[in-house]
Amino acid sequence: MNEQITATRQERFLLLSLLPLFFILAGLSLQPLKGIFTGLYTLIREPDFLITDYIAVGGIGAALVNAGMMTVISIVLIYNLGMEMDGHTITSSCLMFGFSLFGKNLLNIWAIFLGVYLYSKFHRTHLSKYIYVALYGTSLSPIITEIMLIGHLPLVGRMLLSLSVGVCIGFVLPPLSTHVHYAHQGYSLYNVGFSAGIIATVIVSSLKSFGIETEARLIWSTGNNGLFLGLLVMLFGGMMMGGLVFGEKYVLAAYVRILKSRGIGGTDYLLEEGGPAVLLNMGINGLFATVFVLAVGGDLNGPTLGGIFTIVGFSATGKHLRNIWPIMAGVCLASLAGAWSITDPSAMLALLFSTTLAPIAGEFGIVAGLLAGFLHSSVALNVGIVYGGMNLYNNGFAGGIVAIFMVPVIRSIQDRRARAKGELSL
Repeated sequence: MNEQITATRQERFLLLSLLPLFFILAGLSLQPLKGIFTGLYTLIREPDFLITDYIAVGGIGAALVNAGMMTVISIVLIYNLGMEMDGHTITSSCLMFGFSLFGKNLLNIWAIFLGVYLYSKFHRTHLSKYIYVALYGTSLSPIITEIMLIGHLPLVGRMLLSLSVGVCIGFVLPPLSTHVHYAHQGYSLYNVGFSAGIIATVIVSSLKSFGIETEARLIWSTGNNGLFLGLLVMLFGGMMMGGLVFGEKYVLAAYVRILKSRGIGGTDYLLEEGGPAVLLNMGINGLFATVFVLAVGGDLNGPTLGGIFTIVGFSATGKHLRNIWPIMAGVCLASLAGAWSITDPSAMLALLFSTTLAPIAGEFGIVAGLLAGFLHSSVALNVGIVYGGMNLYNNGFAGGIVAIFMVPVIRSIQDRRARAKGELSL
């Protein structure tokens, strides 16, 4: 995976598979097998829009097994499409794991996959071109579950409607995701989250016009900080150790280069710096995010683990310690000035997922990063009302809005200063 160690394609995917297998084994050891099966069935039947902590709904074991199995499915799909591993393979796998702790399950993702597949067939292209969009696009899976729970429709009608809506979501995701990227220019890393927010707004508004509305939901587990701290320290410590051992004397120089990068969307540290440097970056960022959550008094549970693993996943495609801490610090500053506490569930998610704006800190500096985090918290805590929590990547939608707002303003200020220094006419 780097200059010193040559790994086969199969070995690379097997190495990535260790992450979900680690948590599947942990889940099997933390809950009786019968309870895990019962919990998995409960996860499929329950509404899962924001915020639904699968650990509270189905139990720790069921939640971890669900997340692990979903991640294995993602890895197998990519592998069987004949694709080589890159940074997005790691990112999409970690996101699938994280969000399968609070919204994605073994039933509600397939209709969206089918829609993306049909889109690829319609354009006569290989599914591998859109597989990452399909994996990210499962952020809208709660819509599928919600339609299946419409009480006054017969089961067959609900199944056909949910399938149709899921296929439509998957079909429009690829072109929309490509288009919205031009709006924020890669300064929000959760590009599909932004497009998913638009789709969710349209669908939920349409459902409301037919009198179908969702109630507010908050299921948030507590009391497992010690358990998850031990598991995460073991995992992230192993990543850091693996990076240092396999990268030998070259890995630290590669990691320094990662720290100097801007991290704009499209960055791929795996291809640029190699596997050991990415492992080291993932371990450091994961440990930092975990300690940060505990330091501000937060809980380690399904949603916050989802946020932590989102940071870990994007450590292969844009995030590093230098460009995430100003964003998170900005959210903390906002909590001091706002009418909410940083330990509130929605605020904790905003704290972790705000790092979608890491490229702003990487490009424009610490002050811009602090401001981005400050603004992001306000937008993220309020924008979800338009789609009733049906987009799991709520912070991706909010981050896109903040990036579209901030980047042109910052550039215009920079442009004026540059012209003024050059004594040009303004």
